[in-house]
Parts: sequence; C-alpha cells; structure tokens
Amino acid sequence: MPAIRKPPNHGSMPNHIFSIAPMMDWTDRHDRFFLRLITRRSLLYTEMLTTGAVIHGDRQHLLGFDASEHPVAIQLGGSEPGALAEAARIAEDFGYDEVNLNVGCPSDRVQSGRFGACLMREPELVARCVAAMKKAVSIPVTVKCRIGVDEQDPAQALPTLAQMVRDAGCKTLVVHARKAWLEGLSPKENRDVPPLEYERVYALKQAMPDMEILINGGILTLDDAAAHLAHVDGVMLGRAAYQTPYVLADVDRRFYGDTREPLTRHEVLEAFMPYVERELARGIHLHSMSRHILGLFQGMPGARAFRRYISENAPKHGATAEVIRDAMALVSKELIAA
Repeated sequence: MPAIRKPPNHGSMPNHIFSIAPMMDWTDRHDRFFLRLITRRSLLYTEMLTTGAVIHGDRQHLLGFDASEHPVAIQLGGSEPGALAEAARIAEDFGYDEVNLNVGCPSDRVQSGRFGACLMREPELVARCVAAMKKAVSIPVTVKCRIGVDEQDPAQALPTLAQMVRDAGCKTLVVHARKAWLEGLSPKENRDVPPLEYERVYALKQAMPDMEILINGGILTLDDAAAHLAHVDGVMLGRAAYQTPYVLADVDRRFYGDTREPLTRHEVLEAFMPYVERELARGIHLHSMSRHILGLFQGMPGARAFRRYISENAPKHGATAEVIRDAMALVSKELIAA
C-alpha cells in the first residue's frame, strides 16, 4: 500500500482524508443517513443548494439533517458574495461542519446563473466569495472545482484559482481532475468524456504544500483511493459510493484506524429500518428512501432480485417498510458470508 500523506494541520477542520462527493438528486438526507451506517468516519456532503433556495426556501426541508450524519458539509452554489455569506451563516446555524463553494458543476442551470464551473473563468470573484463567507462563519470554508473549463489551459487556470482562494482564506481545495466543457458536452458527458488528469492535481499539491488538496473523479475502489493518497491529502468518492455503497465498509479501518467491525449488509438495513419507519410516519414516501439502497448488494447473489423487488414495489401508494424486509429475504445472508 502506498504511503499516505499526512495532511496539513488546520485545527478543528473536518478530517478530509476520505469524503463522499456532493451529488445532485443523490446525496440527500436519506442517502446520507444510510451511508453513515456503512462508514462512521467519512465526511459527507449535501447536494448543491443555491443561495436563493437557502435564503428564501423552506429551510427545514432543505437543510434539516439527522445528528448521526456528522461530520457533514453543505455545498452552496452562487456567485454573489453577500448572498453566499448569508447562506453560509444559515448553514452554520443549522449545525453543518463545513461550507463548500461549488466551482465545478457543468449543468446548464449553473451557467445561466453564473455559478458552478463557469466560475473557473472568474477566480477573482471566487476569491471575493470565499472571503465573504470566511468573514461570516467560524466553520471551514472550502472550494470544489475542475481543472479548467473549455479552452482554458489547466496549467494556468487551476493554480491561479487555487492561489486566489488560498489568499482569501480557503485552506482546502477539492479538485475534480477533469476539465468541464460547457460548450459541446452535456452535464452527463462531462462526468465521463473529458480525460482524467490526476497528475495536474498531484503537481498542484507539490506546488502548494501548505494547502490541503483533495482529489475527485473516476475513483472506484479503496485501492485507488490509497494510491492517490500517496500524492494528495484526501480522496473524494462520487458515483462509486452511491452505486456500490458497501465499498465504503472498510474505509474507517483503512484510512482512520478505526478497529470497530463494520456492519454487514443485512445489519445496515436492520439499522436503517427505524429511520424508514420514522420518516414514513412523517409522510415521506418509501421510494424517497429505498432508491438509495438499491446498490447495497451489488455483485452478491440475489442482488438483482433485491433491486427489482424494491423498484417495483416501493413506488406504490401506501408502500411500507415491509417492502425492504421482503427484499432482504431474497438475499441470503449465508451466501454473502461464504
């Protein structure tokens, strides 16, 4: 196993050695509660929330989370320093451990709103946003970006952004090691088509040893994560953590030295059931929660039957937690343990 770098000491900052990426429509509070049952130590992130939604929307619905989710960070989308500062204050009041500024999302929505990846072209504005947020809150303010957008040269764009946000008070930068092509590629294509350029992120860490640099993009296994940690301070898993969540079961032991045994897949679901029952009693539909657990048995005997049963039955009107229990019965504990 490659040597793991010791990250810079930034006091009470959340431990960024391993985190789960903010993912639109995926990392909602139900998913985060579920993932926390598999890994006790990984840093979790919300979906990106715009400043307008945080300031003017239903805050309890948008920002509320279970205490068990800690450590948990909120990701904000916006480009107006004053609005970002206000949204950051609101998030801190709700108890989030960190606020992260999105400078990487390539969707049409963020382009029209002048935030997300298009902000790679405006590093001075990003720095002003960071400075305003830093002034407004006591929790860490971090940034997540791409290596560049469109025709930008990453060799210039990435270090320029990093230096400006560092000077503004940001001590941690998460880099998705791909360009974002705002012209010519869909948001989905932007997650796969632009080539991964991990070496650029490694080089950034070498050039800025006093800044905590985390890497994201195309990381599928814990072995992949360990290899990256020889070069950077932390790793962020995205789709692999959602589509094959039990890959996270060994994170606590491997990266945090936690000697507790992880829950088995069936134990995870048993621990999830009281939460499901509680949320159902509040009027939440079963499908809103069960959709996040479909990949739990990926690669195991019975996984397809488990997914199919939940997919067919959870969306039905009046579906109860028994749908999950019935699906669990389709997956043999003995076969999985063998």
